[in-house]
Amino acid sequence: MKQEYYYQHMDKAEQSVYRAMLDGFEMISPEFPVLRLDGRDLSELFFRLRLDHPSVFYVEGFRYRYAENSDYVQLIPQYMFEKKKIKEMKQALEARMNRLIQPARNLSPEGKEQYIHDFICTNVTYDKLKKQYSHEIIGPLQQGVGVCEGIAKTVKILCDRLGLECIIAISQANPEKGVRYRHAWNVVKLKNTWYHLDATFDNSLGRYGQKRFDYYNLDDRMMFRDHEPLVYQIPQCTDGTHFYYKENRLSLTKMEDVAGRMKAVLRKKQPYFVFHWRGGALNRAVLEQIAGIASEAAKEKGKYIRLSVNYLQAVMEIAVLEHQIQDNICREEANEGELDHGTLTKGEGSDG
Repeated sequence: MKQEYYYQHMDKAEQSVYRAMLDGFEMISPEFPVLRLDGRDLSELFFRLRLDHPSVFYVEGFRYRYAENSDYVQLIPQYMFEKKKIKEMKQALEARMNRLIQPARNLSPEGKEQYIHDFICTNVTYDKLKKQYSHEIIGPLQQGVGVCEGIAKTVKILCDRLGLECIIAISQANPEKGVRYRHAWNVVKLKNTWYHLDATFDNSLGRYGQKRFDYYNLDDRMMFRDHEPLVYQIPQCTDGTHFYYKENRLSLTKMEDVAGRMKAVLRKKQPYFVFHWRGGALNRAVLEQIAGIASEAAKEKGKYIRLSVNYLQAVMEIAVLEHQIQDNICREEANEGELDHGTLTKGEGSDG
């Protein structure tokens, strides 16, 4: 099931161009006619098409030419590889995805969502060098690396294959706040309700070893605490009750709950304890109190702790350590991710 969200929000002329582009790309045509639109509109449409269809990973841009009085332009795609290579890569990716989704076919929709999330967090490394293939599904699926764009596209195509409705969301850059590029993540539909899922941010927080779900099934209010406003409107996400930590009873409101759960973690010899705090404002004093409670419990077992906090989402990870460290409270910040619109639409322009 392919969710063509952006197609559904286009007018008739745009939909005509979208279909012609998609058919031409899928046939790996060297050039083909599409209805004549302004160059910027063609570029914008191309961008949104590739959000709906991550399978078109091999088209990095286009040029076009036209006769002055024509209603059509001749679109000339810029393919990343030769035609034979594209066919081989498509075949290899298809086989890879079929193997990958096989264990999840009979899971519940919720189980499928977590399977995809956990695949990203376990198998994909954020690509700080931002190679071209990291912006596409070939990065996460074949190279094990990706940036936010490639990760969001991978989540989207795996959701499509498993019958989950899924959209790629794009947020604006904000250079004044140090956000140089756009960011990409997903919204997933479960039981007729949409939820935010940012596998890139969760992946960036798992560096100490524990899988994180800080950005798993968030509503709009929680998501936009640390995400910039949207470039394109998407369905509203209004339900905060299925946030991972709430649903798994890991959203705590009392200090005595922290103490009790920490003792249970130590008793079971678990190396980490991750939880969400909703017992009031999260400030330095509260963090020190939580760290103190955890340290006291650890000392009884001859252990030490390190507390890492994602302030804006009020999620903490307490690691159980064999040796004491100097700063046992540290701040974690999720990757902003990077998505440069210009990179995806390069080649915008006219030959004629």
